[in-house]
Amino acid sequence: MTVLIVGGSGFLGTELIRQAKAAGHTTVATYATRPGEASPTAWHRLDLREAGQPEAAVAEVRPQLILSVSSGGADWAVTAEGPIRLAMAAARHGIRLVHVSSDAVFSGAQVHYDESCLPDPVTPYGAAKAAAETGVLVLHPAAVVVRTSLIIGHGRSAHEKAVHDLAAGGRDGALFTDDIRCPVHVSDLATALLEVAASEAAGVHHLAGPNAVSRYELGVLIAQRNGLDPSRLPKGLRAESPLPGALDVRLDSTATQRILRTTLRGARRFVTEPE
Repeated sequence: MTVLIVGGSGFLGTELIRQAKAAGHTTVATYATRPGEASPTAWHRLDLREAGQPEAAVAEVRPQLILSVSSGGADWAVTAEGPIRLAMAAARHGIRLVHVSSDAVFSGAQVHYDESCLPDPVTPYGAAKAAAETGVLVLHPAAVVVRTSLIIGHGRSAHEKAVHDLAAGGRDGALFTDDIRCPVHVSDLATALLEVAASEAAGVHHLAGPNAVSRYELGVLIAQRNGLDPSRLPKGLRAESPLPGALDVRLDSTATQRILRTTLRGARRFVTEPE
C-alpha cells in the first residue's frame, strides 16, 4: 500500500520510512524545510500552516495510510491546526490516519495516566497537542491518536545528543532528577505504530516504555552505554528551574500493549542491548 508519512524528515519519521520501505510499502514522506536523510519513494514539501496544502498532498499521493508525526513545537498553526487539516483530508478521502501525540498533554498532577485520562496541559506545546487530539478524533472518529513519551535510539535523539554535549562540557544546563518520563525506543515505537495502523484500533492509545526514569537517570544509562563518564553530567531540579512543564508524567501503555505483538522495551533494557 501507499503510506504518507507527514514529518518524514524528523527522528521518528526517518525510522518509519525505513520500516515502511522494508515492509514493501510505497512510502511518500513530507518535509517542511528540507528532506531528511532517509530515502522514501518520494519526498513532498508540505507546510501544515497553509490551509490547502494538506488536502492537496493527500489528493496527489492518494495513500491508504497517513502517519502524522510532524513536530512543530509550540507553533499552534503547525502542532494544533496542521493535524486537524490532515484529519479533514483523510476523512474526506476515507484514508486510515494515525496521529502521534505526546505525554505533554498532561500536567503531572495525577502522575499515572492511562488512555482514559483527559488532557490537562500546562505548556503551550501541550495545549497545542491536546487541541490536535480533540480535533483529529472529532473530524475522523476512526483515526488513532497515539500518545508517546521521550523517544530514544541510535544515538540520534535530542536527549542522547544532549547527554554527549553535557558530558563533553559543550553546553550549559543540567539533567533534571525530578523530571520523570517513560522513554521508548524509536524502533519499537515505529514498529508498534505500523502494527496499530494495520489493526482495527481507533481512538486514544499509549505507546511508551514500561520504565519510569528521570532525565538524569536516563542520561547516566546513556553515558554508561556510550563509554562516557556519568560523573560529568550536571544534575538539577526542574522544580527550581524557570522551565515550564510537568514534573512526573508516567504513561500507562498496558491496555495498548495487550493488543500488540511488538514489545515496547523499557529504558533500562534497551540501553543495554545492541542496536
